[in-house]
Amino acid sequence: MFPRPIQQRSQVAQVGYQVLLPIALILWLLPLIGVAITSVKPASDLASGNYFGMPSSLAFSNYADVFTGSPIGQYIWNSFKVTIPTVIGTLVLSCLTGFALGIYKFKGNILVFFMFVAGNFVPFQILMVPVRDMTVNLGLYNTTTGLALFHIAFQTGFCTLFMRNFIRALPRELIEAARVEGVSEIRIFWYVVLPLMRPAIAALSVLIFTFIWNDYFWATVLTTSAETQPVTAGLYALNGQWIAQWQLVSAGAIVAALPPVAMFFLMQKHFIAGLTLGAVK
Repeated sequence: MFPRPIQQRSQVAQVGYQVLLPIALILWLLPLIGVAITSVKPASDLASGNYFGMPSSLAFSNYADVFTGSPIGQYIWNSFKVTIPTVIGTLVLSCLTGFALGIYKFKGNILVFFMFVAGNFVPFQILMVPVRDMTVNLGLYNTTTGLALFHIAFQTGFCTLFMRNFIRALPRELIEAARVEGVSEIRIFWYVVLPLMRPAIAALSVLIFTFIWNDYFWATVLTTSAETQPVTAGLYALNGQWIAQWQLVSAGAIVAALPPVAMFFLMQKHFIAGLTLGAVK
């Protein structure tokens, strides 16, 4: 049974909801607010122990110092070099595998589908040593190519699950009508199925872009230098050897968060449509 809408609840429940919702929102946003405030604090505030108070003056120069005094531009470029090929690769593979598993009925269909899904249940920490050794043996260690290939392989299982279920919900009559007209299977995929998958592709592209851009674990395991590290792993390098420059780290974190936020707002309409398509008839 689904919970009733808040408008249908008692007056006490509605008042409690209106009071608790802003409080919960503020608590949820506190870490982000703290990072934003720290990013505009002068270094003297942090040196004097003013970690949680308001800044004595607004030091917007921290954002300029991040770009002039650190290779954050290179880190951000590395993140794009890993994230964009990963999004494209996973979407291409998942659309093809989702079409094959969702449309065709063949022996072993469920087994193949289970293999794609089962990979999502493997704790990624277990893969740290074998994946690192494999990238070393293949000459892909400490390269953006190796990191992108790993993400493509690791994310394709989830994307296939998403696409297969989406394609199975499409009207079969469209595909059967195209087959009756003698349309080849590849043209059915390209001209019939793929246009209907645009909401799912948009939703999945936002999810995968966010997942990969915010990845920290594999960025530190498979890359080690400023020439290849994504921004999530490179932020720690903003600290000095002897002095913790948290104002620069905070400013860098805000800058690093802008691309996925911009991606979400640009694709918001399609993202919501892709997640809710099929929820109501």
